[in-house]
Amino acid sequence: QVHLVESGGGSVQAGGSLRLSCTASSFTVSMAWFRQAPGKEREGVALIRTSGTTSYADSVKGRFTISHDSAANTLYLQMNSLKPEDTAMYYCAAETTYRYTLAPSLFRFWGQGTQVTVSS
Repeated sequence: QVHLVESGGGSVQAGGSLRLSCTASSFTVSMAWFRQAPGKEREGVALIRTSGTTSYADSVKGRFTISHDSAANTLYLQMNSLKPEDTAMYYCAAETTYRYTLAPSLFRFWGQGTQVTVSS
């Protein structure tokens, strides 16, 4: 079992930045960020593997950066140039094996979520 605890959400104006953090209780191989806006399905945002390779949703490429501090077992999501459409609950997810796609069904372990609100 892997426990995930997110932090760093908040409210910001369009064009601003936020950094999300997610600390895992044990070793993971793949970690990802997902988000879910009211009335919408959960969607993948970014994925990172222990190899260092990353994947991003097209909607956030060039604006968001995913990273991982293995010593602290902490995942980060640096979000720049935020837009109102980025408003959602953001969830950290993890797996103990390699994952190559941002599909929620492929991840067993989830954090409680942290709210990000971007105003225009």
